[in-house]
Amino acid sequence: INLNMKKSILFLCLMNSILIFSQKNDISEKRLQKYIYFLSSDKMKGRQTGSKEVFKAADFIEKQFKKLGLEPKGEMGYRQTFTAKVTRVKVADSLRKSENIIGFIDNHAKKTIIIGAHYDHIGLGDLGNSKDEKENIGKIHNGADDNASGVAGLLELARYYSQNNHSKNFNLMFIAFGSEELGLLGSKYFVEHPTIPLNTVHWMLNMDMIGRYQPENGLAVIGYGTSASFEPIFKNITSDIKFNLSKDGRGGSDQTSFYDKKIPVLFFHTGGHPDYHKSGDDAEKINYPALKSILEIEKNAVNNSMNIPDMEFVWTN
Repeated sequence: INLNMKKSILFLCLMNSILIFSQKNDISEKRLQKYIYFLSSDKMKGRQTGSKEVFKAADFIEKQFKKLGLEPKGEMGYRQTFTAKVTRVKVADSLRKSENIIGFIDNHAKKTIIIGAHYDHIGLGDLGNSKDEKENIGKIHNGADDNASGVAGLLELARYYSQNNHSKNFNLMFIAFGSEELGLLGSKYFVEHPTIPLNTVHWMLNMDMIGRYQPENGLAVIGYGTSASFEPIFKNITSDIKFNLSKDGRGGSDQTSFYDKKIPVLFFHTGGHPDYHKSGDDAEKINYPALKSILEIEKNAVNNSMNIPDMEFVWTN
């Protein structure tokens, strides 16, 4: 083999390594589909709080966190256990075990960015929170958009950051919240029993219903006004999808628990649709290319934040 051929082979090997590494770290539609189809399959029976299926979902998330090498940051390993109460209807088992699943990337930094999504849904719609027709109560409400889509995003961002060490300026915490559908109970429990000091939380990103992007409405990025520091973070972010920056940080999802503690938040949400809290919220209806684009926006926002180590996220709402 002559010198030029050696150089060519070396170059091709280098480019192949770069390609493999970049593919490994890219957001993957294929993985997003895998996660959503698993979490919202009929076998999961709608992941109602207290069901064996929601604990199966918790086991699945914990297994992914372990695979990625995230540090356990619950109260018992990855788990933070609490009691959830059913209040909308009277049931014999109104008090139910629930869990947050918490993983951590420890960069030995002073501040931590929290990324979260809830993994429970409403089961058969029999706890008073279904929007479906009466004859469909008792049928499986799969919750592909609400919120298997957010959990898929959580797992993909955890994968990206566990395999990409470009910034050490902040720690990252990934939380899969339980019992959101019973009143944000998992996130409320966490902010009252945090496993890191709340005053070390830089800001919080929440994903809930990010799978049904509608071009006419665009993606809602709620909470932009909770800190003036979000303005430079988003200044140069562009996307192939439309996104709208909304100032208020309150809303019907887990970022509200952090908002109430005066922690800056961003809540990513693709809006309501005819299958919301109904038995038709299925995996084949998810807009996977748009979901990937949403995660790219989130990734860019987190990266921009992490790359400015001296930026303070001061509550301004």
